[in-house]
This record gives sequence, C-alpha cells and structure tokens, in this order.
Amino acid sequence: MYKGSKQIWNDPLTQETVSLFHPLRQNWNEHFVWDESKTKIKGLTSCGRATIEALKMNNSTVVNARRRWVSAGWHPP
Repeated sequence: MYKGSKQIWNDPLTQETVSLFHPLRQNWNEHFVWDESKTKIKGLTSCGRATIEALKMNNSTVVNARRRWVSAGWHPP
C-alpha cells in the first residue's frame, strides 16, 4: 500500500538515509519489536525506524485493528 518503489528513507531519530527493511534478507526481530500494548511496532535500528515511517506501519487504522486483534487473542503473531 505505502511501499511502492521506496527503497530508502530517513531514520527519524538520526536523519540518516538508510535502506528499508528487506524481509527476505533481514531478520524482523533484529529491527523491530512490539510495544507494551502489542499494537505498535517499534524500530530497534535505523533501518527499522525508517521502515516504520516510510510504510506508515503504525497508522491509526492499523493500530486500531491490532487493538481488536489483541483483545481477541489473535495478535501478536
């Protein structure tokens, strides 16, 4: 939905331009973690933070859906 042809983005913490997360080449757990509520993804690395921002991985629609999934016991995966 949001990725399109994006391959790089700025890390919101350092403003460094970095490559976005590549799921076939990188390990999710090295770059991301769930917050305490299990509804938002937190970036552990520059790559993770940039990917979250670029792909809007914590937009309100998705966070609200995750909240429902958590209450139903379906989330996190």
